[in-house]
Amino acid sequence: MKTEPRWERRKEARPGELLAAALELFAEKGFAASRLDDVASRAGVSKGTLYLYFDSKEELFKAVVRSGIVRAIEEGETLVEQFKGSASELLRVFVLGWWERIGSTSLSGIPKLMLSEARNFPELAEFYYKEVIQRGEQVFRRAIERGIESGEFRRVDIGYAVQVLLSPIVMLSVWRHSLGYCQSQPSDPLRYLDTYLDLALAGLRGPAPTEKPDA
Repeated sequence: MKTEPRWERRKEARPGELLAAALELFAEKGFAASRLDDVASRAGVSKGTLYLYFDSKEELFKAVVRSGIVRAIEEGETLVEQFKGSASELLRVFVLGWWERIGSTSLSGIPKLMLSEARNFPELAEFYYKEVIQRGEQVFRRAIERGIESGEFRRVDIGYAVQVLLSPIVMLSVWRHSLGYCQSQPSDPLRYLDTYLDLALAGLRGPAPTEKPDA
């Protein structure tokens, strides 16, 4: 059978192909080093075709983030309102769902990209902070609040608790796309997350720390 030329595919299929190609390049090279010519080439279209869908590399990057990471956060926002189980179960679903949707995919390269290039691209950093960081933090905040309200979790400083809970997850992504390549024996991400959840949930459920006496 004769293979259909790539450039003759259905028009509506092209945006998805462009987003997939852009994600691969952003994860491999970062934002600054990724060129629209390379994205178009990897997607099998002309640069002119790419411009029919995206006005700039910045808009292409935003579309990549919205179609992947933001969509996963939106599902988390829905889940937190509909979930019927305990707060501990909810946090476990969040974390393992994050791994399935983001951590184990090329999307996990985006946090490293943002940490390394945010200062050079402040407009993109502001976009990422508002649409990913703040919304992601709010999902975790609501889960912790639910646990405190039900008596399952002890009272904590929720703002800092959210930062502490999210940091090891972000670090797992960053490590996989940086120094993780130096390990002779790669670590098991699921064992990492199981250990993280065990420690995090024990801390949230445990008794409040005793105050240190004045010196």
